[in-house]
Amino acid sequence: MESFFFGVALALTVILLIPFYRVYRGPAVGDRLLGASAAGTKTLTLVLLIGVLYDRLDMFVDISMGYAILNFAGVIAMSKYFRTQTTAGR
Repeated sequence: MESFFFGVALALTVILLIPFYRVYRGPAVGDRLLGASAAGTKTLTLVLLIGVLYDRLDMFVDISMGYAILNFAGVIAMSKYFRTQTTAGR
């Protein structure tokens, strides 16, 4: 069963490259924000999966909840920043 979770973690790590590509090459700011949010969500899932692998899910749930709050606040802060940047340029 451990090899299954390791394989899923490896697949998630590879899949994590897709949102990073969108952050790097996104044609618009909104695409980059969505890519950053998706990368944060996949990282959150990866942290929980590592908790299952180490058999310490209770500790990793706390870490992932803190990371989820930081991810949410970061995306909201970036969207507000870019919103003021685009409206100031008009």
